[in-house]
Amino acid sequence: MSTTELGCLSTHQRTIADRVIAEESARRQHLVVYLSGAHAYGFPSPDSDLDLKAIHIARTGALVGFDPPQPTYDRAEVIDGVEIDYTSNELAHGLGGVLEGNGNFLERILGATTVATTPELETLRPLVRATISRRFHRHYRGFATNQLRALEKEPTIKKLLYVVRTALTGTHLLRTGELETDLGRLAPAYDLREASELIEAKRAGERVAAEPALLETWRPKVGLVLERLDAARDRSVLPEQPRHVDALERWLLAVRKSRF
Repeated sequence: MSTTELGCLSTHQRTIADRVIAEESARRQHLVVYLSGAHAYGFPSPDSDLDLKAIHIARTGALVGFDPPQPTYDRAEVIDGVEIDYTSNELAHGLGGVLEGNGNFLERILGATTVATTPELETLRPLVRATISRRFHRHYRGFATNQLRALEKEPTIKKLLYVVRTALTGTHLLRTGELETDLGRLAPAYDLREASELIEAKRAGERVAAEPALLETWRPKVGLVLERLDAARDRSVLPEQPRHVDALERWLLAVRKSRF
């Protein structure tokens, strides 16, 4: 498994990330370990946690035996001042999620902020791109709506940014078929340059408050990005249902045979 240098991580954060990846890789074989959260979305702060979201490949012999391994592993702790939130899902679970329209799994496979990868990931990516469908609207619309509810309960800059980022990632995916998670690149492309001020404010800390006046200013803009997301679904370049699933399944079976 090769690792990737990420400029958004400090030397200390990278050291902790490498330590966790090494420990978890000794327990299971990762296909990819993806750095999600604020680091992937373009607005990390010094106190941002490390959201390490992985997909692992279970041994085929274990899967077909009497006691198959669990599909998901979680780990949450603070190591030398760095908060770690690690989750890994088994390969079939992850690919099944992609076909159902789960953006979390899509971002792990196609996202740019990977911290550890294998050569097999590169052969998988084009197959996954070929299956992307309008089903992802439900994920990004639901995620944005949930984040909006969270914003009402805890008005912070981070929560507001999560709503906007989620909606724009979904809109861009539906319009173009391409995944982009960095709000710093998405916002200008969708006439929302003022999001840069929020990004700068968020970089001061995870819990920077969003004042009532700011929320009132952003309320119509949030409504607009959600409307765009819904409109993108109706005019999407993507098919209604996943295509080329057979090619993805052949890849999965080849991986299983190689690890029997």
